[in-house]
Amino acid sequence: MGAFGWPHLLIILAVILLLFGAAKLPALAKSVGQSARVFRGEMKAMKDDDATAKAAKVDNAAPETPAADAPASSSSTSDTSS
Repeated sequence: MGAFGWPHLLIILAVILLLFGAAKLPALAKSVGQSARVFRGEMKAMKDDDATAKAAKVDNAAPETPAADAPASSSSTSDTSS
């Protein structure tokens, strides 16, 4: 588990219980959970924005078909204007 073992975690939990009290712990846990949910949502939105920006960049980099391949029909429209 790294630098903290189970005795260290027990001491930390006891200190948190003494600081906040048993009555405030559920509200504290709820606010931490909501904050984590919002953070995850924002991170997902940022990843989605990055993915769409990369896709748009790839789409813009794709070569377009040249205009010479299209049939020339501009001469027929100029005759009907009279």
